[in-house]
Amino acid sequence: MDRVAAWPEEDQEKVARFIDEIEAKRGDVYKLSDEERAAVRRGFAEMRSGQLASDEEVAAVFNRYR
Repeated sequence: MDRVAAWPEEDQEKVARFIDEIEAKRGDVYKLSDEERAAVRRGFAEMRSGQLASDEEVAAVFNRYR
């Protein structure tokens, strides 16, 4: 951190924003956006209605992107 104090102000601000992001992930409870909340609800509804991927379908997706 001592070295950062000698950096240009613009770079110091970038470091400060980065630290803020890390702190937000570590300490706070993540708050879903309305869009994320709706997606979770859709997922639960699909799960309750039995619309789940088979083990083979999941494996195929993982194999495709490895």
